[in-house]
Parts: sequence; structure tokens; C-alpha cells
Amino acid sequence: MTEQHPGIIRDTFPVGPLQCNCTIIGDPVSGKGMVVDPGGDADLILARVKQHGLTIVALIHTHAHLDHIMASGELKEKTGAPIYLHRDDQFLWEALETQCRMFGVPYQPVPDPDFWLQDDEALPCCNGVVIHTPGHSPGSVSFWLADAKLLVAGDTLFRGAVGRTDLWGGDYATLEKSIRGRLYSLDEDAVVVAGHGPDTTIGTEIRGNMVIRGR
Repeated sequence: MTEQHPGIIRDTFPVGPLQCNCTIIGDPVSGKGMVVDPGGDADLILARVKQHGLTIVALIHTHAHLDHIMASGELKEKTGAPIYLHRDDQFLWEALETQCRMFGVPYQPVPDPDFWLQDDEALPCCNGVVIHTPGHSPGSVSFWLADAKLLVAGDTLFRGAVGRTDLWGGDYATLEKSIRGRLYSLDEDAVVVAGHGPDTTIGTEIRGNMVIRGR
């Protein structure tokens, strides 16, 4: 699903056995792009990148659950782009084989991350920034592109729901704090790309989220 946002290319589509939303974000002027959460189907991702005429400069991850990272190694090999992750999810990245075994997914090794994301850090292109939003996992992050009014929230926030907190390192109180304190303070018109399922907006979730309402 390619959507129009001011000044950027945004293409979101499900990948992998658990149908994680992978998002390609690109600058149409410089031709630089990023892949968010390459959870599988590397050839499909590369075909979409080629379709948009982008050179991938970063593979960035909202967190390190298996369904968001499975194609990272193949994409790094084929694009040369470095892998970015928040350090607090390093233990999940290193436990990928265990995660795959628990969910019955074939294991495919991934290389170590090249860079550790930090809260409020600038992204490699498209004027985006990192927002540390722990709760679904300790190192969960969201990516905020203010100029485009676009938030890539991973499994922190969904349309009408929030990320589960019963997996490794999850914590509901922390998740609630992240959503209320960081995400619900953003522009209400901002489009939210969830880790699974359809888009929503910040305003829609503030007023109607069935788990954590903002008012």
C-alpha cells in the first residue's frame, strides 16, 4: 500500500509468516530510503524498493520480535545497508532461534546490529526521529516523521488496540506510559502505521482506543 505523504515515499505491506507490516520510507529528491521491520519476503521488499527507485541506507527496527527481523540479514547482504536496533532489545535479537522454535517458524540467522538507536536520535533520512516507546518490549521504538505527519509505531499501538505485554520483557504499565506520554502528545492528524493491520490516526486512538484512551 503506497500512500501519499508530504515530501516522502511511504509503502507499507505485510511480509513473513506472521504478516508483519514492513514499511519502505524514501526521499524522492535524494533517492535515499529506509526499510522498517523487514520481517520476511526479502525478494518482495527488494522489488518494491526497486519500483520506487530508492537506494536503501538503513534497515531500522521497531523491536526485535522474530516477525519484524527475519529478512534483515538477507537485505543487509543485498543492499549493504546497516542494521539499526535499540540496545534494550539486544537480548531478543540474540534469542531469535529460541523465538522461532517457540512459534514454529524456520530459523534463519541474522547478523548483529550495526548501530544502536537512541531516544530522539535523527534517522538517516527523511527528517525522522526515534521515540523510545518501551512496553511491548524493553527496546520498542517508534519512528516519527513530523514533516509528513507519519508515525511508524511497530507493535506499540494498533487501530483500536495496543501491543501485547505477555512476551519477553513486556510490561503493561510501561506501555501505557509510552502511549499516553509520548504518542498521544503527537499531532492528532498524524497517520499511525501499526506493526500489524490497518493504519489509524493519533486522534482516532486518543478518542476511541478500546484499551488506552487519551481522554
